Amino acid sequence: MELNRMIDHTILKADASKEDVMRIIEEAKKYHFYSVCINPAWVALAKENLQGEPVAVCTVIGFPLGANTSETKAFETRNAIENGADEVDMVINIGALKSKEDQKVQKDIEAVVEAAKDRALVKVIIETALLDREEIIRACELAKAAGADFVKTSTGFSTGGAKVEDVRLMRETVGPEMGVKASGGIHNEEEALAMVEAGATRIGTSAGVAIMSGSTGESY
Repeated sequence: MELNRMIDHTILKADASKEDVMRIIEEAKKYHFYSVCINPAWVALAKENLQGEPVAVCTVIGFPLGANTSETKAFETRNAIENGADEVDMVINIGALKSKEDQKVQKDIEAVVEAAKDRALVKVIIETALLDREEIIRACELAKAAGADFVKTSTGFSTGGAKVEDVRLMRETVGPEMGVKASGGIHNEEEALAMVEAGATRIGTSAGVAIMSGSTGESY
């Protein structure tokens, strides 16, 4: 297992400067991380600076609340892909899920999947910290039914991040064919490996360098 090739090296803070984003890009090149995960405004910059590198460009849609309309999320997706995004991590309509409006949630995901079709991989952020067990299962089933490629635990901007037990439940729910991304609060190699053991196939973290160097770093 090459842990570096499972890491989406992430910077999503509102106050991240161009210098901060460039640092993430250069670190991703150095450590051959799977991708950089950045806000949409930085996608073109990342694409330009990752030409010829084995590092994908990942961005976020409907982030961090998931409360945008489906039409807005679809536009964001198309725009991000036009700017060079290879992967999009969308936030579900959490309020609709909690209201048991499952069809609305599925159609919301489908809008992004359709916008990204054959052009970008879609990960669905379900924000596990705000959900109970039954809601996590339902969110995963809806993401799978909508044709998404991955389910993802967290934005890193809510009340909590990835938990091993949630990753395990997500893997059990979607089966072996879908990806599972653990994101939020993963600070070191031990925590990253625990997520992989539970079924994660991708790790979202800003502590990628710390994970690879065996130290402890901040993470989002």
